[in-house]
Amino acid sequence: MDSKTEIIKDLRKAMEFYQELGFEHLPVKLSGTDGAPTSATRSKVSERSGVYTADKAKALKELQKEIGDCRRCGLSKGRANIVFGEGSPDAELMFVGEGPGREEDIQARPFVGDAGKVLTSLISRMGLSREEVYIANVVKCRPPSNRNPEEDEMEACGPFIERQTDIISPKVIVALGRFAARRLTGSRIPISRLRGKFYEYRGIPVMPTFHPAYLMRNPRDKWLTWEDAQQVLKRIKK
Repeated sequence: MDSKTEIIKDLRKAMEFYQELGFEHLPVKLSGTDGAPTSATRSKVSERSGVYTADKAKALKELQKEIGDCRRCGLSKGRANIVFGEGSPDAELMFVGEGPGREEDIQARPFVGDAGKVLTSLISRMGLSREEVYIANVVKCRPPSNRNPEEDEMEACGPFIERQTDIISPKVIVALGRFAARRLTGSRIPISRLRGKFYEYRGIPVMPTFHPAYLMRNPRDKWLTWEDAQQVLKRIKK
């Protein structure tokens, strides 16, 4: 495939992504095809050695068993299920959200409701599948009425997201929303100012960006999340 055909293919993918997010026109500030999902990107991101995959999977299962029927904070009183996380133990890219919602609590899986559809679309446009990344939250139980997680709740779950991160050892983490970003970066700067730059969590680059639920309410900011995703793809390819 020549370079011109590849560029056209990449532009088409970018346009399809924006259309799915509800755009009728492309935003003015569009970074061309830089960092856009390409067949080369998919190959690069998907190729994993797998040397320690079995050990990582075992370690994650042991951690999940250790969490057990967790009663470490008040969220346990109202939950239906603990939402541990899911995806590839050998993922290069990890997404960390804030907490489970109603659908997640029912299914015991992260990001399976309406916000999950937005995240899944983003992952797809990055040239990946949910099975190739890892998805988790800073709290494992649903906050009542989908309220924001509180400090003591994030503190109680803190060791678990730390150990998940250590086990998976991704190349990049995407922090979805201000509470995930706060937990992983330690900063209380508004997400609108925090996003677009890399920080560090346990030696791993972290890109804060808007939560998919926020993007559903504020579609004008969706193109900013795509810009963040392009930076993430560039970092993974290094």
